[in-house]
Amino acid sequence: MLEIKDLAKSYGRKIALEIPELNIESNEIVGLVGNNGAGKTTLMSLILDLIEAKRGAVYSKGEAVAKSEHWKSYTSSFMGDSFLIPFLRVEEYLQFIQGLHGISNQDYEAFKTRMTSFFSEGFNSNTLIRDLSLGNKNKVGIMGALLPKSELILLDEPFANLDPSSQFQLKKLIQEQKSMYNCTIIVSSHDLGHVIELSDRILLIESGKIIKDSREKSRFKAELDAYFVG
Repeated sequence: MLEIKDLAKSYGRKIALEIPELNIESNEIVGLVGNNGAGKTTLMSLILDLIEAKRGAVYSKGEAVAKSEHWKSYTSSFMGDSFLIPFLRVEEYLQFIQGLHGISNQDYEAFKTRMTSFFSEGFNSNTLIRDLSLGNKNKVGIMGALLPKSELILLDEPFANLDPSSQFQLKKLIQEQKSMYNCTIIVSSHDLGHVIELSDRILLIESGKIIKDSREKSRFKAELDAYFVG
């Protein structure tokens, strides 16, 4: 699905990210973990071609994301408020995503039914997105990323500002999304418990470098506890 070769990003003299090689397979949930400033959001931004690399490239299904547009047709993401359209209502925003990806009305209504418990505030509210709570803004952005049934989904800190019930519902939704559509999902989060439970693979990032790449789910907790406590 994704291949990274000799990828580096710097700001002035500070190296923000440096990854010689990384492959992310189809149909896996990858958890990105690390302290603030480790490079998690930088990596996701490079995958989405939101920032320019100092050197190297990210390839999605063999295409360099910085030199093509096709990957955008099967990729969706939510990386914070800037991905939302604040002057729209929730229903208007989701219908915009529906039209952008050519989603049928039948599939759109089925998706809303699936999201009813997660977004219990209701889709017909007249409240503008800019006036929603931080948690509800996150929910709208997450729903916008899940709606297109994309092959590749990136979620940056999706559990932030969600109450405990919503966090557990989100874990279930992410797992369902992978099961239903055989997609690859990359999740960056400070919540180690949720990431450990969700992920098929953990990438631990420190100072812009991947220092741990593990698929041994039974060892995730012990390895991360040892790193963060130490």
